[in-house]
Amino acid sequence: MLVRTRLLIAPLVAAPLMAAGLLTGAAPASAASGQVVKDTVAITVAPDGTLQVKETVIYEGAAPARTLIRRKHLDDRQDRRYDVGDVKGGTLTNQGDRAVLRVSGGGGAGRRTAQLSYTVKGTMTTLRTGEQLNWVAAGGWHVPAAQTRVTVDSSAVVQNLNCFAGDLSSTIGCTQFFTNHTHTQAEFRQEDLQPGEYVTVMVGYPLGTAKGSPIIEQRHTVTTAFTVNGLTGGTLLGLLVLLLGGVGLLYVTRGRDARIVNKKAAEGDHAPLDSAGFAPPDGVRPGQIGTLIDEQADVVDVTATIIDLAVRGYILIEELPRETYGRIDWQLRRLRRAPDDLLPYERILYDALFNGRDVVALSELGGTFADQLAAVRSALYEDVVRQGWFARRPDSERTRWTSIGMILAGLGVIGTIVLAVYTNLALIGLAVIIAGAALAVGGQYMPAKTTRGATVLAHTLGFRAHLFRGDVPDAPAGHRVALFSHYLPYAVVFDVVQSWAHTVADVGAGNSGPSDNLYWYEGPAEWDLSNFAESIRSFTLATSGAISASRQFRSLS
Repeated sequence: MLVRTRLLIAPLVAAPLMAAGLLTGAAPASAASGQVVKDTVAITVAPDGTLQVKETVIYEGAAPARTLIRRKHLDDRQDRRYDVGDVKGGTLTNQGDRAVLRVSGGGGAGRRTAQLSYTVKGTMTTLRTGEQLNWVAAGGWHVPAAQTRVTVDSSAVVQNLNCFAGDLSSTIGCTQFFTNHTHTQAEFRQEDLQPGEYVTVMVGYPLGTAKGSPIIEQRHTVTTAFTVNGLTGGTLLGLLVLLLGGVGLLYVTRGRDARIVNKKAAEGDHAPLDSAGFAPPDGVRPGQIGTLIDEQADVVDVTATIIDLAVRGYILIEELPRETYGRIDWQLRRLRRAPDDLLPYERILYDALFNGRDVVALSELGGTFADQLAAVRSALYEDVVRQGWFARRPDSERTRWTSIGMILAGLGVIGTIVLAVYTNLALIGLAVIIAGAALAVGGQYMPAKTTRGATVLAHTLGFRAHLFRGDVPDAPAGHRVALFSHYLPYAVVFDVVQSWAHTVADVGAGNSGPSDNLYWYEGPAEWDLSNFAESIRSFTLATSGAISASRQFRSLS
């Protein structure tokens, strides 16, 4: 019985199938020579839903090839896949969403006949009222096809059928489609298919006809690459636990320091005096204080150490006449005091400043002191470990964790790209990036003080509070200049040098003496101690600039 209408299937089947995403097939760039005279495709529906296909191709010219559909887009995230296999009589080459089936055999004058056989899985769909076969059964030839005939046999009665010819989105019906007298075979015929045009057949069956089901797979896109699933979700959760654990560890470590500081800071909040004279808390020297407070050996710590060496009688700082040299400059003069009580970092600095000479202008150090400065800072880090304030060098601790974090983040970037291209597990790579970045940032906070270091820090901060208040302790008149001069290097570290320089100048001006100079700082002619505060401020700035290409000053809150 001939059926030339789509009313049996269009409302029930055709519209949903069109909405499911039939793709438009592109015609080949150029048609090969020859033609398919007749293409007969015999399909048998197996009980498991697999299509058993036998195809007879009569052709002229070169052995033809046709493009089969391997995958159709259903929506933005899903594809429907068709598996073609067990090919005989030809060769099948997969090309992305398509596969090229090339007839085996030669070409030439006259007509030739080729026999193909293959299987197709994934063509059956279970609907609410039955099951449906939906397959691009014929066409897709790279040459014109004059006659195309498709038959579909099964053990079940055909309930409805339809057929479309043209491109994959075509709604134009085939030349003919009908069932046989037993309604168990559907037949479809099409005349004059152009290269790249297809015949799509759809046959409806009762429920239970076949057990086949569509093969649905997630399309791999940038969006699906970052899908949250059990594995990626578990990885992100584990990362969160690790980050919270790291924050908790830092909180406990830093919290311990804070508790010790709150408890013991008052012990250092007093004038740094003992029976022998000046005595800073725990014997801490200016360079050590700066490294202890912020766990970094800064240029200002080295500058404070130079002033401390002068105050302690190792160096004389001489301010040179500005009119003679065109700009303000200083020279450092080595004094004949044996450097017996210098700490290793102080000895390295002392030797580096003079380098076999007795006098050096501060301006001569500019641009030549970088290597020596690095050695002094390294010795400072070694010193705070030797004092028992840190278990490991703070700079090495920071570098190690930061380097690990940067390497981990870099591996995470590479891993994210690879996982995004080939899998849906890119969130794992993203988690590694986050973990690496967290380590790189958190590495700056990794240096942890020992309990002894936290206690010394508490005393040091108490001493800082004393300096900030500007309390001037009582001292014998002959010792006041030396006492308050010893305060000055610590004031440089704590950024209160200006106020304490005024204090030193006032005390020096009140002493009777032959000159207006201090025992460790001498000004040019017609210079007096009223100029000292401005002079020492300029000296600290000039020294930091001379020994380092960059000026690093700390602002303590």
